[in-house]
Amino acid sequence: MDASHSVNVTRKTALGEQKSPMAKFKIITSDPETGKSRSIEVEGTQAAPLIGRKLGEIIDGSVVKMRGHKLKITGGSDKDGFPMRPNIHGGVRIGAILSEGVGFHPSQRGERQRKTLRGNVITEEIVQINMKVVEKPKKPKKRKKAEKPKGKKKEKVAKEEKEEGEPTEETAQTT
Repeated sequence: MDASHSVNVTRKTALGEQKSPMAKFKIITSDPETGKSRSIEVEGTQAAPLIGRKLGEIIDGSVVKMRGHKLKITGGSDKDGFPMRPNIHGGVRIGAILSEGVGFHPSQRGERQRKTLRGNVITEEIVQINMKVVEKPKKPKKRKKAEKPKGKKKEKVAKEEKEEGEPTEETAQTT
């Protein structure tokens, strides 16, 4: 096996040998229930489980430091800002004619345009990955202790007793 096929590819340049950079991703996770989003940067061995995943896949949240969560990969963009599109297969960058959808929003009806897009597979060229929370961890149910009636409940109970037994000031004046 020669050096060009190994996992860490080395290249000869004018400055000497350089190793190819490890994958580094900026992951944006959004929670549709709360409307909040969170940004996490992962690189090296933490980023390795994401390489080769496709848009629409559901992954375990422990990959991005969110234990117990299930996350769905919804999109992303590469190092030059080209968006990932779910209907382009592979990790390739292509120029496609678009009429709607991710990467193009027509200003006129029927308008089409050639746009450069990225495929639906996460590769080392991807810089940003967008995910959304599909499932949150289940919280253990807390036992409720027998609550003693508080101030407002005592007043309510006292009012009910007055209405049942003794006539109040209002009813005494009318009789």
